[in-house]
This record gives sequence, structure tokens and C-alpha cells, in this order.
Amino acid sequence: MPPIDRYGSDVLSGDWRAPKRGRSTPLPAEPDLVVEEVETGWVGAVVRVEKAGGMHVVHLEDRRGRTKAFPLGPGFLVDGAPVTLTPPAAAASARLADARRAESRTASGSVAVQGARARVAGGSRIYVEGRHDAELVEKVWGDDLRVEGVVVELMDGVDDLAGIIAEFEPGPGRRLGVLVDHLVPGTKEARIVEQARALPGLSRHVKVLGHPYVDVWQSVRPERLGWQQWPVIPRGTSWKHGICAELGWPHATQADIARAWKRILGTVRSYSDLEPTLLASVEELIDFVTEPGA
Repeated sequence: MPPIDRYGSDVLSGDWRAPKRGRSTPLPAEPDLVVEEVETGWVGAVVRVEKAGGMHVVHLEDRRGRTKAFPLGPGFLVDGAPVTLTPPAAAASARLADARRAESRTASGSVAVQGARARVAGGSRIYVEGRHDAELVEKVWGDDLRVEGVVVELMDGVDDLAGIIAEFEPGPGRRLGVLVDHLVPGTKEARIVEQARALPGLSRHVKVLGHPYVDVWQSVRPERLGWQQWPVIPRGTSWKHGICAELGWPHATQADIARAWKRILGTVRSYSDLEPTLLASVEELIDFVTEPGA
């Protein structure tokens, strides 16, 4: 006869620290997987996983068609059991395929010229309003511009655009393309550009184009930051400071704003992460200043 255990089983045996629901297990966030976000109770199907603002986020669509983004990782339930969402296997394969394709393409989508050296800068130029514009153009079109020998320069604003154009002295072999922020009807920028375009004898050698966004930051697709659209910042509030506040990023100093832009710029991988209006203007300016025999 087996001995009788007078004290019963050992209550400390086994994984006694385990949560009631069990320990979280890793699970790839494959499309259509239905999960619940623990903190908010949001239940939705996985739409996509992407990297935004330096982190991976998963977009969940609820039964009403609303979509919300959450940081990828722990904090989700599937059929009541805790899971840690990981990038989907299909996404990993796609990233590898994209990386291989990227080797033959520049960030602008152009065919990469292997082993090409930067051409000595010609006489033509592209002018942009500020440093952030220049850094974005460099990131996406830099390889193309170096092959063509085109330099991008800063204007530090367009208030004296006519004077800037006159000082450049455009002419044969010396074309000037200008990219202007917030170029929409009725704005100060629109009036300045209209005056500049009316300068006599310059139409063949100067092209001024723009985009409608308040700031070049807004030309980055909002999905790259986990948004469906850029927030509307109230009048009287600095637009960049308001955006940083919406993102929960520091914005008390100019250094904070500079760091915020670096984070936004870091989400841009190629032309596909930019809005079509900016793409069209920059591409047209590049074509204009590199036109053979210009």
C-alpha cells in the first residue's frame, strides 16, 4: 500500500508565479489575425505591420472598419490567452526581397548606376526653402543628383524670391529650379511666386514649383508615424511644436525640434513614403535642370 501524503501536494511546486491566464507566447502578427489589446480593450484584425517612429507598430481594424495602431510586442490576447506579437514571417520574406530589389534601385526608384562617380557640378541648381527640405531631397534623390551633377542649395525663405533669382543670373547652361513650401492659392507664397514668374526673359531658364503642405514634414506619408492623417494644429500654435506634442516628443527647444525631424526623416525609406504632390514637383524640377542642351 503506497504511503499516505499527510500534507498534500507541495503548493510551491511547478510554475507558481505564472499569471492566471498563462505566460505570454510569441505569435507572428499575420494579416487577419484577430487580437485584443489589453490596456484599451480594442479588438481588431491585423491589417499590417510596419516600422514607424523607430518602432514596429501593428494596425488593427475593428468590426466597424476603424483602424488603430499599437506598438508591436506584448500586451495582446488571442482567444483569451496572452501573446507577444512579432513581425509576420511573410513580412520577413518580403523585406529580404525588397532589400534585393533595392540594390538595383535608388531611393527615388531610378535604376542605380553601379560604380558611378559623382559628376562635377554643372551650372544649374535646385533651390529649396530650408535645411529640412534639403535633407529630404538628399535622402530620396541624392544619388540621382550626384550622377547628374546638380547641387541643391538653401534659400532660407522665399520673401525675396525675385531677388534670389536675379542674383543667380539664370541663362543658357544655368537653369534654376525652385521648390516652395505651402504653395496654395491665396497665400503669401503664391503671390511671391506669381511675381517671380513674371520676371521678363526668365521663363526658359527658371521653373518655380511647390507643394501644398504647411511644412515639408507633412509631405511624409502619415502612415509612417502610425497616423491615418496628419493632425490639424490650432492657429496660434507653432505647427512643428504641435506635431511633436501630438507624438509625445520633447519640443521645448530648437534642438528638440531638430531631433524630431531626424526621427521623421528616419521613417522615409524611399519615394513611396512621400506624398505624390511633392514627388511630382521634385521630379519635374530635376528633369528641368538636367534637360539636354538646356
